[in-house]
Amino acid sequence: MIDDNYSYIKQVSILVVSFFSNLFSAISGGGAGLIQLPALLIFGIPYLKALASHKMATVALGIGSSIRNISSLRDDISIISELLIIGIPGVIIGSNLVNLISDNYLYVTLGIFSIFIGIYSIKKPNFGLNSDLTRISFSRRLIYRSFVFFIGIINGSISSGSGLLVTILLIKTFKIDFLRAVSLTLFSVGIFWNLSGAITLSRIGNLEYDILIVLLIGSFSGGYLGAHLSNLKGNKLIKQFFNFICLSVGLTLLIKGFRLFIAS
Repeated sequence: MIDDNYSYIKQVSILVVSFFSNLFSAISGGGAGLIQLPALLIFGIPYLKALASHKMATVALGIGSSIRNISSLRDDISIISELLIIGIPGVIIGSNLVNLISDNYLYVTLGIFSIFIGIYSIKKPNFGLNSDLTRISFSRRLIYRSFVFFIGIINGSISSGSGLLVTILLIKTFKIDFLRAVSLTLFSVGIFWNLSGAITLSRIGNLEYDILIVLLIGSFSGGYLGAHLSNLKGNKLIKQFFNFICLSVGLTLLIKGFRLFIAS
């Protein structure tokens, strides 16, 4: 009876965590891994299984949010294609290197960068509030593609914070607003990058099928509601959530990285 009660509490707890973490992620354009992935580890799920299950669940986040924004995505097929063609190979490489990369350096570096872009967004009051898609030069496009590939590697290995990096990269490169950038991120990264990472990781660490259905339900419903709220409230709400999630993700990754340095 105790085991049954614990299992029930565990399932409900994971559902609640999944719903709210993906709700926030759908509004800000990333950050679900800040809450969802550590929660799975707290419940005793091994890292590789937790990471693979988390990635599979965030596919449902991408689907849920994209259903709400599907009409707006049709105007950005070229950006989506580039994100998929360049980013997915990076995700697969990162997923295969997850056991070889030194986590502490990656956590600290990504943490500092997440805090930096959060502060940058706060310091620029009008940043990401208006959309004015512009043509970019060849050299700038090469830089953009390099960043997409690198962020793909981060997505495959660490997961936390990669969606935020893609969101800010799209805004900086193409001069689009938060709502548009978040929609592109959740479709490209949320569905296709994470699906590629989940498939690759499942071959290494397998999925945690006991809680996967609960994760999928929480991620899909949180993603759909988050996208709905974003469309209702607009770019100002998204920017506020983005700033908060960036700083939270950054501080969490810094703390995690420093703890690994101390332990090693």
